[in-house]
Amino acid sequence: QVQLVESGGGLAQAGGSLRLSCVASGSTSSRNGMGWYRQAPGKERELVATISGRDSPIYADSVKGRFTIFRDSAKNAIYLQMNNLKPEDTAVYYCCDFQGLGSWGKGTQVTVSS
Repeated sequence: QVQLVESGGGLAQAGGSLRLSCVASGSTSSRNGMGWYRQAPGKERELVATISGRDSPIYADSVKGRFTIFRDSAKNAIYLQMNNLKPEDTAVYYCCDFQGLGSWGKGTQVTVSS
């Protein structure tokens, strides 16, 4: 089993920044494909960004140029640097490890005020 723990969420003003962290433990590899998803109230969970085993990133159009996903293999962690935040970025952000059937963290709340 893979355990994922997210942190770094909180309250930010529009235009501000936050950095999310996700630390993986258990039966995981530091080279697994992983990603960040988010779910806003009343909406479906959506992809934010992914990072492949070779550290190639993919971003949703809505966050391109503002968010950056990166990995620290030594810490078995991925991060999501979020800049120029917008109120529509408000959501619970989830980390996912794509190994096997996939594993999810419990999420961290990000709230952006206008």
